[in-house]
Amino acid sequence: MSLRFRQLQAFHAIMETGTVTGAASVLGISQPGISNLLAQLEREARLPLFERNKGRLLPTPEAELLYREVDTVVRGLDHVAQAVSDLQNKHPGQLQVASPHLLSFGFMPREIARFAKSRPNLSVSFQSQYSSKIQEWVTSGLFEIGIIEMPVLHDTLNYQVFQFETLATFPEDSPLAAYDILTPETLEDEPFIVMGPEHQTHLKTRDIFTTAGRTWRTQIHTHLSENLLSFVKQGMGVAMIDPFTVAFDGESGYQTRPFRPAVMLDLAIITAKGRPLSAIAQEFLAQLVPSIESYATHSETGAAAS
Repeated sequence: MSLRFRQLQAFHAIMETGTVTGAASVLGISQPGISNLLAQLEREARLPLFERNKGRLLPTPEAELLYREVDTVVRGLDHVAQAVSDLQNKHPGQLQVASPHLLSFGFMPREIARFAKSRPNLSVSFQSQYSSKIQEWVTSGLFEIGIIEMPVLHDTLNYQVFQFETLATFPEDSPLAAYDILTPETLEDEPFIVMGPEHQTHLKTRDIFTTAGRTWRTQIHTHLSENLLSFVKQGMGVAMIDPFTVAFDGESGYQTRPFRPAVMLDLAIITAKGRPLSAIAQEFLAQLVPSIESYATHSETGAAAS
């Protein structure tokens, strides 16, 4: 089997964008060129990677598994290409940081912009992704700094943990606005918009209601904090939302109250053990830690965090 990087790159772009058209735009080649590369890959791998349904490409289970392996390789070579470009343009050094989605809509863009203000030639590589993938990226050296939702899955990482109190968030015209503090008793049988069943806020909220002997009614399950807030604004129910999403949302349509007992969200800043940070990464970390700590109720160091 003789796989070529261009084939894997085309496959990765299709998985990322969802269409041949999108992949062609990302890679700057023609749609027939993308289709040809995909056909070559399927032929070489002897695996069906997509089902064709009315012009749409639906990834097979084999494609999903292959994507997990290809993702790190493709992104790694993209980083190499960027590093070469930086050296050619005499801009060595790149800020490489990744965060979960809840920080990507306001907090991280603000922090990066603040950092870049006094560094006009700074090159930045920023990605938002699920925490398990971010840990893989930092371990493999694709990113120097990561922010993740706990738990830490690899003993190859240094980490500093920060705890944040989530806010009970509800539609602005809800009778719940009459309360200064919300509890399992006041929210019993209220429809809840929640993260998936394995998410830490889901588990903690469920346990609090169970301990209180109250019914917790989950109505909508989603996977992004921005989605939680959007459903709240549409009057669909109550959600426990992190302080970042609330702080950087510029719209109205909802109110917040403290919830007791508090539902805590644990985040961690991670770096790779045994791999010294670049000067750029050290400087950004020195800015990032106090900034994220200003939203936290508690923090602690794990492993050999620097």
